[in-house]
Amino acid sequence: MAGYLTTHVLDTARGVPAAGLKVELFRLADGRRDQRGEKRTNDDGRTDTPILPEQVFETGEYELLFHAGTYLRDNGLPDGFLDEVPIRFSMREAAHYHVPLLLSPFGYSTYRGS
Repeated sequence: MAGYLTTHVLDTARGVPAAGLKVELFRLADGRRDQRGEKRTNDDGRTDTPILPEQVFETGEYELLFHAGTYLRDNGLPDGFLDEVPIRFSMREAAHYHVPLLLSPFGYSTYRGS
């Protein structure tokens, strides 16, 4: 099985998928932070394709950067507390990794999904 990475963002304040949210992916190695992808979430709060597809998958340390502040402002939610939400994680084997973000104006949570 080849590895790949997907994400999903849910707006828990409004009870809907977070559509139009910008997400960037970085690979972390040797003190560097190299961008590997950038996408926007669709109407279901997911990216249309994996943010790290099988063809370019590598194990290692990564960061997903969710541009939450812009999304919150654009949707009329209180802002000023959260701006960019970074989630750092490891992918140690070729497998499907899914990193969801549950977002509200004043907090968030994440987990390794399926």
